[in-house]
Amino acid sequence: MKTLQKSAIALAASSLLATAAFAQTAPAAEAPEASPITANVTVVNDYRYRGISQSNFKPAIQGGFDYAHESGVYIGNWNSSISWIGDSYGLSGGNSGKGNTYGNVSAPIEMDFYAGIKKELIGEGFASDLGVLQYYYPTSGIPNSNGAYANPNTTEIYVAQNFTFGPVTGFAKFSYAVTPLFGNINSTGSYYPDLTMNYDTGFWGLALNGHVGYQYVAGSQLKGTTNWQGTQYQSGSSTGAISNSTLYSYTDWKLGVTKDFGGGLSASAAYVGTTAATVKGSYAYSSPNGSNLGKSGAVVSLTKTF
Repeated sequence: MKTLQKSAIALAASSLLATAAFAQTAPAAEAPEASPITANVTVVNDYRYRGISQSNFKPAIQGGFDYAHESGVYIGNWNSSISWIGDSYGLSGGNSGKGNTYGNVSAPIEMDFYAGIKKELIGEGFASDLGVLQYYYPTSGIPNSNGAYANPNTTEIYVAQNFTFGPVTGFAKFSYAVTPLFGNINSTGSYYPDLTMNYDTGFWGLALNGHVGYQYVAGSQLKGTTNWQGTQYQSGSSTGAISNSTLYSYTDWKLGVTKDFGGGLSASAAYVGTTAATVKGSYAYSSPNGSNLGKSGAVVSLTKTF
């Protein structure tokens, strides 16, 4: 593609005089229509989703595409490398058993499929959005849990309201899980309200970003059950239960800045964190080495949009 680009530039330079001779009489060329299909690819130092690291604080590569029809209907797919499912079967993972390890467990990618409709029902710059999102995790080698935890695949429906006030843009969104949420048993009905705001500084392509959300995890767990992050409920009687909300609900936040380089290239840097709980001396969202996957940290990314 670079070779074709250079050739086009050379051709344009060689024919500059001829082009100028006809510029007075030739009709103005119309701008090409924007394609309804866009694609994106991102490299990030740590994949954080709702504040929780999905890659154990390691880099991830991400990408996807979107198709938006003029009617407002859209569909899309987005993917990212992950490690959190496989990590839970490591030597220190909560699903590894008594010193055993399932070395053949493979779950290296998250695949998101979504569709919806977005229309400016209130006015220009105020698009309302209604859709459904399927999180799919191709996995292999995972043993039978006998009901100790749920499948990590998750379906959510969502409604969002976008807004524009001069240089300030953003959206308020509410997501609702119609299946168990990311492997937490009995968690259908979990929800996530969040607010995202951006401020265009008008200087050097910089925008300030802010985000806050609350992940509520519905349902309850019995003694001995385990979530896919590797956290196990150990206390209480064999018939006792503790609410998933007590174990896994939390608030997440982000403060950052985005730089637009033009040509579809942008970079972002942010500081993110959560209030993810400590449970029985360990973290609710724990890495194989026992660290808190929701701890505060910096996230830096580079994105190219086509």
